[in-house]
Amino acid sequence: MNAQSPKPRVGLLALTLELYETLAPDLRAGREKWLRDAVLPALAPIADIHFQRAVFRRDDIDQTVRQLEHEGVDALLVICLSYSPSQLSLPALQRTNLPIVVWNTQELYGVDETFDGGLMTANHGVHGTQDLCNVLLRSGVRFEYVTSHLNDADGLRALEDTFVAATAVSRLRHVRLGLMGYPFPGMGDLGLDTTHLAGTLGCHWQTLSAEDFIRRAENADAGDAARLVDEYRQTYDLADDLTPQDLEETARAELALRSLVTEHKLNALSYQFLALGEDERTVTIPFVGISRLMAEGIGFGGEGDLIGATGTWLLGQVRRPATFSEIFTTDFAGNGLFMSHMGECNPAMARSDRKIPLVARPKPITRIRGRQLALAVSLQPGPATLCALTLGPGGRWRLVASQVEVDDFGPLPSMAVPHFKLKVTGGDVRDWLTAYAKAGGPHHNALCFGDATARLQSVARMLDADYFEV
Repeated sequence: MNAQSPKPRVGLLALTLELYETLAPDLRAGREKWLRDAVLPALAPIADIHFQRAVFRRDDIDQTVRQLEHEGVDALLVICLSYSPSQLSLPALQRTNLPIVVWNTQELYGVDETFDGGLMTANHGVHGTQDLCNVLLRSGVRFEYVTSHLNDADGLRALEDTFVAATAVSRLRHVRLGLMGYPFPGMGDLGLDTTHLAGTLGCHWQTLSAEDFIRRAENADAGDAARLVDEYRQTYDLADDLTPQDLEETARAELALRSLVTEHKLNALSYQFLALGEDERTVTIPFVGISRLMAEGIGFGGEGDLIGATGTWLLGQVRRPATFSEIFTTDFAGNGLFMSHMGECNPAMARSDRKIPLVARPKPITRIRGRQLALAVSLQPGPATLCALTLGPGGRWRLVASQVEVDDFGPLPSMAVPHFKLKVTGGDVRDWLTAYAKAGGPHHNALCFGDATARLQSVARMLDADYFEV
């Protein structure tokens, strides 16, 4: 179920100087050959590059950018193959909505006694990037800038991180969110002006009917439900007290949720368990279904939290897999945090040395007709990044992020919900929690494996959002 995100689709805008068409008529062809023979193959593992030809006139630059937009690329990569006057490309770069990445690179690796005028002419794009970035900054056009060479050890990592961040920002503008129910009453940190959401991030949201969910669960195909129950039995460690009816009802709830996601083309969603409990026909809460959907890249936020759902989706785009979670208890003795939620966690992140327990909560969290099953996921130990998308003063978006460590902990037989522990690295958990609170970190957050902070910083810059690292 842990499908990988498609590679970033990157349009390459390669710039040269019209003057060289007469002074050095072979220059453009030579630079294009270098791109095709060396650069494009080097970039192929990290991005799907769209490239036609180098351009040097304003009309051709405009046409190239429009064509790349038409091809549906996620980001625009600008390379100066020679010096290129900035005012020729500025109008196209002002107009485009694509994230812009300027890559300062060249074919030549070193300057020594063999250096001559020909090599200089073929390797002098750096001051073209400086001209361009100066006017982009003066014109209020956001961009990312990377300097590296193909021969650098791990030289493409920064470029890959930037591509991934740019792709996440680009796709964020088309995200579709679903809300079933309403935000938890009085829960202020998830408060949201949806017009602001659409106007700043570009996300579209829509309401999902609890009645529709219930009806879809009732009418789910019996064969599909049976096949899903078989998958549960093969994949998870089922508690002894689970009945065939428990499993069928859980499967029907998952099928209902999946059909809503598919029909409405949702990228992320949130449901309010209270709203489901208000309808006496509700059989169970789709804890298992949303957990498994998270493993497929669907974002989630609990209690009607559309910001949290967007944040989980965004972190998953930056580094998949990602899960929704919440800090529940401070582990002062272990310098860490106990993480959990009612029943939602990404099973693609579960520890690999045992099957995930599939259990029933001993006490329903809201009124339902059946029982509430959940995957008691505990995460694979190792380095991780915690991140929360939230709103700060003046309605500015902000990302609060931290490098942490997933502890070797759980699953506990006493816990019928997802749970794991995080270790705070490089400091005291008391200071960490204080810094997180002062940065406006909300009580809902997301977690991915590895160090995603460089990518998140790039995302924040592209969104013109605040970034806080604790």
